[in-house]
Amino acid sequence: MGIYPLYQPLDRNDGPTAVIEGKSVIMAGSNNYLCLTIHPEVRKASADAAMEFGTSFTGSRLLNGTHRLHGLLEGQLADFFDKEDSLVFSTGYQVNLGVISALVDENSILFMDKGDHASIYDAARLARGKVVRFDHNDEKALEEAFKQADPALGGQPGLGKIVIVDGVFSMEGNLCRLPEILSVCKKYKARLIVDDAHGVGTVGPGGRGTSHYFGLEKEVDLIIGTFSKTLASIGGFVAGDAKIIHYIKHFGRSIIYSASLPAPNVAAVICALKIMRREPERVERVIANGRTMREGLKSIGLNIGISETPIVPIIIGDELLTLTLWRELLNMGVYVNVAIHPAVPRGKSLLRTSYTSEHTREHLDRVLDIFSSLKKKHNL
Repeated sequence: MGIYPLYQPLDRNDGPTAVIEGKSVIMAGSNNYLCLTIHPEVRKASADAAMEFGTSFTGSRLLNGTHRLHGLLEGQLADFFDKEDSLVFSTGYQVNLGVISALVDENSILFMDKGDHASIYDAARLARGKVVRFDHNDEKALEEAFKQADPALGGQPGLGKIVIVDGVFSMEGNLCRLPEILSVCKKYKARLIVDDAHGVGTVGPGGRGTSHYFGLEKEVDLIIGTFSKTLASIGGFVAGDAKIIHYIKHFGRSIIYSASLPAPNVAAVICALKIMRREPERVERVIANGRTMREGLKSIGLNIGISETPIVPIIIGDELLTLTLWRELLNMGVYVNVAIHPAVPRGKSLLRTSYTSEHTREHLDRVLDIFSSLKKKHNL
């Protein structure tokens, strides 16, 4: 039917715009929130690192793949997120695999939000401890899970409790109820991990993410993030107390048994962090653009759910209609993402739109005009 939306090849991706099937379109489906992938300083830093250090370190961090650039980046990340230390992985997916498999052992329980990212679900399968899922963004459900957890394991006392949540949920675009979740964690003496893959660059002072947005960065035990969105590269990190980071270095299987992040990727992140510190107005612009689109899409009568960020879903429901709308949008010059089951529950199919700091008002108005015309055409 010509409406298959996955593995769509792009000719170019230039931040707020892209070239697809030879045609220029407004890119309203990117995670390039601050458009740092197209920043000339970032590109030059990556190219220079490739020329000086090569394209790969050809070994794992544990043995022969740790370079001084990794240590430089880890120090800067720790400083940026107000933590003692950090550890860089080769992908964001690997961070969750490594951290959770290292920390969740036979003497502990992992409590995870049902809306957490797929990498957390996969990491939970590797965990040696008990795994409990609680209702999405519901601190009362978490408290009930705490109450039931020990009896479910035969009443064993003293089990370690680790809670992991997304800071910004990638499909709904809403924030974690972090103050409420943290309050329950403190009551039941549980450690808290925040995966802020979509929060870095889009919320918080200077784009430092959800923990900083709520002023809770000192109380959240570990902050996890990725470089493949705001930070203009690939890879990921975990930041926290030095002792915990040291432990993960030696028991996180995904870092021990994977090749390390190459120099061009590391250099790109170092440069991106420098620009974020120097140009906080980029974060202000992406927040403003997200607000403009939430208000605009809502004003024309579309269902955007509970979005609070530059990730703004348009909830359609019917899968075939969702796919049809995706194709019509592309034909009209707007690229968005599609989420159907199992990425979302059945009957909750949606078009996932997301916006950057470099989208102009002209771009945003054009997207709103096209959505308005499709709403009338399909009686959405």
